[in-house]
Amino acid sequence: MYRVRRKEVTTDNNVTLTPRATDRLSRFLEADKLVPVGGKPLELIKEKKLPSNDQFAAAKILYDVVNQHMKYSKEGKGWGNGDAVWACDSKFGNCTDFHSLFISMARGNKIPSKFEMGFSIPAERGAGPIAGYHCWAWFMPQGKGWNPVDISEANRFPQMKDYYFGNLTEDRVQFSTGRDIDLEPRQKSTSLNFFIYPYVEVAGQSYPADKITRSFAYQDLK
Repeated sequence: MYRVRRKEVTTDNNVTLTPRATDRLSRFLEADKLVPVGGKPLELIKEKKLPSNDQFAAAKILYDVVNQHMKYSKEGKGWGNGDAVWACDSKFGNCTDFHSLFISMARGNKIPSKFEMGFSIPAERGAGPIAGYHCWAWFMPQGKGWNPVDISEANRFPQMKDYYFGNLTEDRVQFSTGRDIDLEPRQKSTSLNFFIYPYVEVAGQSYPADKITRSFAYQDLK
C-alpha cells in the first residue's frame, strides 16, 4: 500500500522540470531493444523540416506526426510491446506503442527522451479497482528542462491534443522509468522490456505472467 500525493504537471517554454543529478542524459539518447534511433521511425519524418535551433518546436512536430500516424486501438495482435518499428507499420496500438515511436524519433534527432510507466486513476474522486497500466514520455530540449507528452491520450481525446504536449493530468501515478530494465537483485532472465506488473522467477526461469494473479485499487483520502 502506498500513500501518494498526485499533482498536475504543467510546463511551457520557460517553466519545466529541472533534470535530477541522477539523470544520465546520454542514456536517454541511446537506443533500446525495441526503440531504435534510426530506420523506419525516422523515415516517417524525412519529408518534415525540423528546426535545427529549436528542439522544443521540433518535438512538437514529432508529437503531431505520431498522433496523425497512429490510431489508439487494442484490437488484434502485436500492440502493447512498445515496438517503434511495429508501430510504424501497424499504425495503431496502445500507449507503449505511441510513446516508443515518439522516443525513437526524438532520440534520432538528438533530443533526450524517456519512457515512464504507471497507472491511471479515475478522474472522479472515490475508490475502486484500477484496470491496468498507462505510460507517457518526457523530452528535454536543449537549454530547457523535461517536458511531458501523452500522445495516446491526445489521440483518444482530440480536444486535449494541445494540452497533452507539455502537460499531464493528475489522474496518474508514476511507477518506473525506462526500458530494458534490470531489477535489483538482477533477474536471471533477459532484461525486462518495461516494468509495471509483478515479475516472478522460479528456479531461475521467468514464470508466465498469465499465471500470476494481480489486482490494483485506489482510494482518494480527500
